Amino acid sequence: MLKKLIRNEKGLTLIELLAVIVILGIIAAIAIPSIGGLIENSRKDAHIANAQQMVNAARLAYTADSTVTEYTLQYLEEKKYLEPVKKPGGGEYDKEESKVVLDNGVWKVTLVSDNTKHIDNEDPGKVKRDDVTL
Repeated sequence: MLKKLIRNEKGLTLIELLAVIVILGIIAAIAIPSIGGLIENSRKDAHIANAQQMVNAARLAYTADSTVTEYTLQYLEEKKYLEPVKKPGGGEYDKEESKVVLDNGVWKVTLVSDNTKHIDNEDPGKVKRDDVTL
């Protein structure tokens, strides 16, 4: 008898379809802001990682010539201390404005692109996501 009932069902009712659509809408409303936050956090983390790479490259350059205490991104890339650095989300950093400075024994980084200072004269080892501007 159960097989006869299952065979006679022709499809879903309108109420069942509406219930599924409402559930999918709720899931989407929860998921979309979460995904946006993940993307933003990953971009900020990438800026911090780029800043740390710049400091490591500047340390290498400093060991070669300890009289220089300021290194632009352009200098680090031209002298092959650093591979070309790409900005997260596409584009490039300003090669002259983005720089690493040795200030009283502390390496500080400024990352600039499109007139936005993503990291402004900060020690990349202490930079938090909240300190990074997108």
